[in-house]
Amino acid sequence: MVMGALIQGFSQHVGMYIVARMILGFGIPTCIVSGSSLIGELAYPKERPVMTSLFNVAYFVGQILAAAICFGTNDIKSDWAWRIPSLLQICPSLLQLIFVFFLPESPRWLITKDRHQEALDILNKYHSEGARGAEFVQAEFAQMQATIQLELEASKKSWSDLFKTAGMRRRLLITVMLGLFTQWSGNTLISYYLGDLLKMIGFTDTTYIQKVNVSIACWSLFCGATVSLLVTKIRRRVMYLACTISLLCCYISWTIAMQKAQTAKLAGTPNQSANIAVLFFIYAYSPCYNMGYNALTYTYMVEVWPYAERSRGISVFQLFGRLAGFFTTYVNPIGLENVGWKYLISYCCWLAYEVVFVYFFFPETFGRTLEELAFSEFFFLSFSFDVLFSADGAKQCSRTSISPTRPSPLSKRLLATMGFAAARRSPRPRPRRWFNSCWCVCLQVCM
Repeated sequence: MVMGALIQGFSQHVGMYIVARMILGFGIPTCIVSGSSLIGELAYPKERPVMTSLFNVAYFVGQILAAAICFGTNDIKSDWAWRIPSLLQICPSLLQLIFVFFLPESPRWLITKDRHQEALDILNKYHSEGARGAEFVQAEFAQMQATIQLELEASKKSWSDLFKTAGMRRRLLITVMLGLFTQWSGNTLISYYLGDLLKMIGFTDTTYIQKVNVSIACWSLFCGATVSLLVTKIRRRVMYLACTISLLCCYISWTIAMQKAQTAKLAGTPNQSANIAVLFFIYAYSPCYNMGYNALTYTYMVEVWPYAERSRGISVFQLFGRLAGFFTTYVNPIGLENVGWKYLISYCCWLAYEVVFVYFFFPETFGRTLEELAFSEFFFLSFSFDVLFSADGAKQCSRTSISPTRPSPLSKRLLATMGFAAARRSPRPRPRRWFNSCWCVCLQVCM
């Protein structure tokens, strides 16, 4: 990424600039895949959803900085108007290179490398504040060991494992669709062609457009951070359905307002009310989108995929997200130029499809550990770890869980291997929230 930023900043022609963007495009997904996986695997179980949600939300911190820098260099009359923002891309990468050596390793990765004591030390440090004998950490460590052992036994660690079972194929389908949804829900239209949209309804002043761009980034950060704090309270399916339905309603309303505004502009009688309505729905889009496709994206991906295939699964998500983004980047301007406001109708149709897909295919992963989800059969657990940690030691679940009539052999082996059938839940330790929060946010800002 440092190399790509240098080549872009000192580009002498279009070909050199494109090569630089390709290099940057290769480095960014690599960081995202490793960063999101590390956060999900290292965070304290109760705070994992918030940590992984903040990882994606912190993108808006970088967006605000980028928008502000471009706004500041907008009046420069030479090539340095774009060279300065290009070269400043080096700074986040340098911060990553410096601080990556201070990050703890994933305990699950250490277990796969037979470095069990190091993994236990990390869990003790960040999940129990140094209380080595904490029953919770011992149970969590045993759960990780047993699950990873069985997972790796059942997996050949190849890309073909993604198609091996019905459960894995369903995970793959959801991942592919989620990658498309995050880029084909109309967000790229606002992110990359906000200026064209505003010019279509009569806002042509570049300074005004830059101000709107910065304000949308700030508004998106506020919405995303707010929603991220709610992921431990609201179920995943509820949030995704609320996201898709609200996006559909927002786009339908935006399409109507856009039709009124553009028709009035072409007739030579600008409709100020319609123009304001278009701006309103552009701002209203942010909380609707952030409700699911921003705050939950990596939280859901980490929860959906088991450890052995998690990096591959997130890589597939990144691949289809980038392909979808590439497609819309070049199709959006063609659609806006040729059919104007009618182009928004295509997004309305696609968003209606998203509502249907989420309703029928997205499973509920709320309130379960990564080890529980790893052995879900079509994402409905054949056992619940609440049995292991029930408050009174009895074999009763403290919450309702859905169980199929025939538990899988892997599930039975996992319970037998762990040997914690009557373990009590110890009082919740105080994790190092300040440390987890800081490096989570810094990691994504540096992306």
